[in-house]
Amino acid sequence: MQDATLPRPALLGIDLGTTNSLIAVWQDGQARLIPNALGDVLTPSVVSLDEDDTILVGKAARARLTTHPDRTAAAFKRFMGSDKQVELGSRPFSPEELSALVLGSLKQDAEAFLGHPVSEAVISVPAYFSDEQRKRTMFAAELAGLSVTRLINEPTAAAMAYGLHEQKLERTLIFDLGGGTFDVTVLEYALPLIEVHASTGDNFLGGEDFTAALLEACLNDWQLTPSMVDAQGMASLGDALEQLKCKLGESKQQLSWRHAGQTFEWSLDEAAAVRIWEPLLGRLRAPIEQALRDARLNPRDLDSLVLVGGATRMPAVQQLVATLFGRLPYRHLDPDTIVALGAATQAACKARDGAVEELILTDVCPYTLGIETLRGKGVEGAFSPIIERNTVIPTSRVERYYTTHPHQEKIRIAVYQGERPWVRDNIFIDAFDVALMPTDHIQQLDVRFSYDINGLLEVDVTLLETRARHSHSIDRSPTGLDEQARKNSHDRLATLKVHPRDALPNRTLLARLERAWMQSLGDEREQIAEWLYSFTRVLGDQQSAEIASHRTQLNDALDELRL
Repeated sequence: MQDATLPRPALLGIDLGTTNSLIAVWQDGQARLIPNALGDVLTPSVVSLDEDDTILVGKAARARLTTHPDRTAAAFKRFMGSDKQVELGSRPFSPEELSALVLGSLKQDAEAFLGHPVSEAVISVPAYFSDEQRKRTMFAAELAGLSVTRLINEPTAAAMAYGLHEQKLERTLIFDLGGGTFDVTVLEYALPLIEVHASTGDNFLGGEDFTAALLEACLNDWQLTPSMVDAQGMASLGDALEQLKCKLGESKQQLSWRHAGQTFEWSLDEAAAVRIWEPLLGRLRAPIEQALRDARLNPRDLDSLVLVGGATRMPAVQQLVATLFGRLPYRHLDPDTIVALGAATQAACKARDGAVEELILTDVCPYTLGIETLRGKGVEGAFSPIIERNTVIPTSRVERYYTTHPHQEKIRIAVYQGERPWVRDNIFIDAFDVALMPTDHIQQLDVRFSYDINGLLEVDVTLLETRARHSHSIDRSPTGLDEQARKNSHDRLATLKVHPRDALPNRTLLARLERAWMQSLGDEREQIAEWLYSFTRVLGDQQSAEIASHRTQLNDALDELRL
């Protein structure tokens, strides 16, 4: 029996985003966003290694993307599930290790807000994340000291928050364009049931790509190539273009950038940006069409559209959605925060909180899972689906197969994910061998895939002749996240120093002043230098009240300069 004096486990939901991450808690019958040490609910998903080898996470790290690009990492969520290593200074980090540092920062914020330790959370992932990417996300949480009670697809989390808020009966399309991923989900509200009909997406399409397209166009106009610009210059230009992108729609925007003693000028309006983004905007159409086709719906069958993700604030994206569907999307819920609120709502559902006890959610497997087969003489490498995309989960499906010849001693089960008829065009997940008792005839075997609510896959092979059964959990990738690799990650993170949370506002302002100085010239640069030196002196005096007052004044001044 739980001690009545102990706090109830916090019902936490986390949106681990490519650009920003958030954490929310279910309290007093509703989901509430938890602020970080700076008082913001958005924590940039950026990690930096300070000069004294201390880890910085969030706004301070994002400022250092410009001033210290060789010691700072962003958008690493896009590489979750791969063997990519990111160098911060001389230290290598995997995407899941960097994600763990972000999750650890969110965990600290929650503990400061709630006043007690936290250990469990529902975490959102892109709907189109593979089995391996989901497992790596759970490992990142483990590294951060969190147990994942459930993984929830980002559009589905948004649907939960929206459904609880609206209490309507309708068919809805969730259009989720974040910093690095794009998901489309078609679902139906018949409360207390929220039923997902179809989900698809693109794991390499997001707001970061729109900024990258502007960067490429800008360099082309100046007749520069990336190799002609150093890392700090590229980071500075990328930061300036991100700010320019966020201002589009107001009027023509001007960019001034200084490099190698020369000042470069560039102007951009919404029409020119749309021309640059035409290939990216075109890529948004295919997942929408596939999701509607899989749900057996026409655009006119939808009752509403919901935009999720910061990149949906771009006028070009909103115009595309309005044109495709002939109606305006709902805009009254914040697209940056709705996923975290939905994840906290799901945490409340799992805990059977009274306010949401009756809310029932069904989800789907957004991609086809199957194995490699031989389809007659000379036809090798065919993809045989077992669980087809948009099958309601949890699910367990079985298909019967046959050995290729008598006297066969083993059979190889190679698991793939994708929508193409040949395995070479799909994503390899894992492979394993099953031993056979040699006979003088062809043998039969059943291959069963079991896919759970977290999107994790189990494979069972049953030999019909002997009834022998072989079970295999997909817990390794081609890159090999074995027990030694897991231990190495734990050991690496255990040795890191993390910047103290209570000192983070001061370190963030210092990083912001350094970035502003780098981006400025002339009298403005002199003014920012004086601010930087004066704040450094105030920090040296160690008077908390004076530091806080000075910090507020300087942050307000930088806000006025939009730096």
